[in-house]
Amino acid sequence: VHLLVHYPPKVALSKLINSLKGVSSRYLRAEYTGRINRIGIGSVFWSRSYFAGSCGGAPLSIIRQYIEGQARPTA
Repeated sequence: VHLLVHYPPKVALSKLINSLKGVSSRYLRAEYTGRINRIGIGSVFWSRSYFAGSCGGAPLSIIRQYIEGQARPTA
């Protein structure tokens, strides 16, 4: 999952990631209950790890273009 996020500097990055993972996990489990249960992924939806990088002043259009150009998994 690639995200381009603008958030207040007072918010700790780890708290932001934790919130994003928690909310998205609940949403996806509610939306795809039957499929997720069949796959058998258990009680953990996301891994505990994450990567965050800064764009160092690059124009947002370039960052968006990079994210949109990432390969999407074929399921």
